[in-house]
Amino acid sequence: MNHWLMKCEPDVFSIDDLEKQKVEGWYGIRNYQARNMMRDAMKIGDLVFFYHSNVKVPGIVGIMEVISAPYPDPTQFDPKHRYFDPKSTPENPRWVQVDVQYVRHTKRNITLQELKEDETLEDLPLVRRGNRLSIMPISAQSWTRILARENLTAE
Repeated sequence: MNHWLMKCEPDVFSIDDLEKQKVEGWYGIRNYQARNMMRDAMKIGDLVFFYHSNVKVPGIVGIMEVISAPYPDPTQFDPKHRYFDPKSTPENPRWVQVDVQYVRHTKRNITLQELKEDETLEDLPLVRRGNRLSIMPISAQSWTRILARENLTAE
């Protein structure tokens, strides 16, 4: 099993929205590197940290599970959608999505700041300078370390 972190702005889609809906297609990925990870490495059963980005206190707020294989993102074909891609066709789609299922909220927001301050998480792509990807792999060691942070008081 692989582990991932996927970012979303909570005013677009939040962990609370996922809890209500239970399952959602993770659409709108328009970065080739993120797409390739989703398409080539993400598998059914993989666990994912849900990360709220572009907020006052960004951080990990929940856990979800990948429950489908990648399939074409339908928004790429809709000319009225913000994620429309005129170069993508149903015969040759450029973009994929996976379905994710709500697992649970984390016990608290595990903030970006505290992740940056944890020296054992130096391999975490999220804390590297210049990393802007919305999907990133998480090593098993980092996954366990981050889960352990749930029970700590924010430092």
